[in-house]
Amino acid sequence: MRSVTHIVITWVLLAALLAASGTASGATSATARLAPGSYTRSVTMDDGWKREYLLRVPPGKARPRPVVIALHGGLNDMQYIRDSTGFDALADEKGFVTAYPNGFFGTWNAGGCCWFARMAGIDDVGFLDRLIDTLVREGLADPRRIYLTGFSNGGGMAYRYACERSTRIAAIGVVSGSLAVPCEPERPVSLIALHGTADPSVPFGGGGDQDWNNHVPFPPVQAVMDFWRSIDRLPPLDRIVLDAASTVCRTSLGAVRSSQVEFCTIFDGGHTWPDGTGKGVAASPLIWDFFTKHVRP
Repeated sequence: MRSVTHIVITWVLLAALLAASGTASGATSATARLAPGSYTRSVTMDDGWKREYLLRVPPGKARPRPVVIALHGGLNDMQYIRDSTGFDALADEKGFVTAYPNGFFGTWNAGGCCWFARMAGIDDVGFLDRLIDTLVREGLADPRRIYLTGFSNGGGMAYRYACERSTRIAAIGVVSGSLAVPCEPERPVSLIALHGTADPSVPFGGGGDQDWNNHVPFPPVQAVMDFWRSIDRLPPLDRIVLDAASTVCRTSLGAVRSSQVEFCTIFDGGHTWPDGTGKGVAASPLIWDFFTKHVRP
């Protein structure tokens, strides 16, 4: 354990050195209005660590817009999730801002997973708080239309943020991810989840290990959906809203409440972000369409 601790401390020091050396290229002042385009930016945490993210501002007049924050999977990075989701093109077409934060050595501290960020005790909830605050303060983000989406470990981080900051977001979208923390949100959270039945990393029916040194199994995806339904006080997922391209989506929408849970099963789908060329419908347009139906009270 001593050697593991030494490695973790080394990683933290290395990250701090990288931040101090100017990884925050493209950052702007808090009062500047950004022109449409792509930026590499950072937010500064209380300890001085500059945490990096990519930002896409769509064409059009500068004004507060919906914001989609996309979280990469384990051992990926912000550029990977940008490329694999295609959110930039969708954001330009639909008029929303997209942010792609970078995790710690390719990981997010989603609770039970994943090792680098989890073992170092990284405050990723605080990072996302700071990122959202920055975008709202700069007039880029509509605070009632903040959405989180994530793949795999990033999906788990989206779940964690929804558990701990339910009053700050309008909805979340999770692809191939799982809930890996105790969860008591302050208010109902709308969510859409997509998961392949042949996912080898986060098994559809549950099982496996949440991390290499955490042998707690992943819960079945259906159990996670049932948990969120119970939190939102919603009926069963018995209404089919999509049946195409090996994908069946079922929704649970209350007659009075505005919260919603939608679950898309991708038959024979693996551990990937569906882009419409293989198993499953394209995830990004589906998730964005779901987000448009939800505004934070």
